[in-house]
Amino acid sequence: MAVKWEQLVVDAADPARLGGWWADALGWEVTDSSDEEFEIRQTADRLPGILFVRVKDTKQNKNRLHLDFRPDDQEAEVARYLGLGARRVDIGQGSQSWVVLADPEGNEFCILSERHG
Repeated sequence: MAVKWEQLVVDAADPARLGGWWADALGWEVTDSSDEEFEIRQTADRLPGILFVRVKDTKQNKNRLHLDFRPDDQEAEVARYLGLGARRVDIGQGSQSWVVLADPEGNEFCILSERHG
């Protein structure tokens, strides 16, 4: 049986605001938008996408699933995300080679160091 990964679903208090933030941060396209859902993809015909859906409850704890990004220049990418409104967060990671950030609704993601070898 064949399966395709369609999208990652992210709960959001304001799907358009959070989805728009991620679209800007990633340079992705908005493929669908309503009051309840906001979807972005790298290109309109490329999977997977990220679907932001409205929920009433707020984020309470550390994410059980998060995104990792490996840029060519970690320091520059961290600065870029911070400039877009992300913030540094401490989830108990200690001193590591990656940087943990949170988006405007508190969802953690990591900016990894450059890959060597």
